[in-house]
Amino acid sequence: MGGAGYIGVYKHALDKRYGAGEIVCHSGKRIPAIPVGSAEELYARIRSRGERVVLVDEGQFFLDTDSDGSFAFVRVISHLLGRGLWVVVAGLDKDFRGLPFGPMADLLALADERISLFARCAVCGAPATFTQRLVDGKPARADDPLLLVGAKEVYEPRCRRCHRVEGSLRSAKSLVFGLRKPEEPEPSSAEEGAPSF
Repeated sequence: MGGAGYIGVYKHALDKRYGAGEIVCHSGKRIPAIPVGSAEELYARIRSRGERVVLVDEGQFFLDTDSDGSFAFVRVISHLLGRGLWVVVAGLDKDFRGLPFGPMADLLALADERISLFARCAVCGAPATFTQRLVDGKPARADDPLLLVGAKEVYEPRCRRCHRVEGSLRSAKSLVFGLRKPEEPEPSSAEEGAPSF
């Protein structure tokens, strides 16, 4: 096997750091990729091309939701797996706040295999499991926009001990988990029975 259309390589269209049509790792290695802006566009391309192996980079950026509020990307990937496709998704499991990033927690639950890569903390050298967003050299605020595409000028690896976020995670949490749309009022913690952050 391995003819045209057998393997599809995709990335979210938001990632234009090194060019629209490539996945580029920090070491400089490159692979051609098709940019897509939504889970539905990804699915339509895969169906039209008849691919059996699908690689998707920047999975955390697929934040579009279905009418029930669940991530469309999770539905699409689940459907592809159910059709027998081999699917590899790369992405950050936590956002800059240290909370689950978009659909990634649900995708990890679906995965047959998980590979976690770690950098070294830029502060102390310990294994880094967090992404520190910096704004003018200082930790970002919890209520800053979720998406900010950037590289080492904006982000650095941090361990749990050295990771910092300014402000309260309480107001940010429901948007991070996709539990409500931005125009809906935030429920009080008493209404939802959630712990206070």
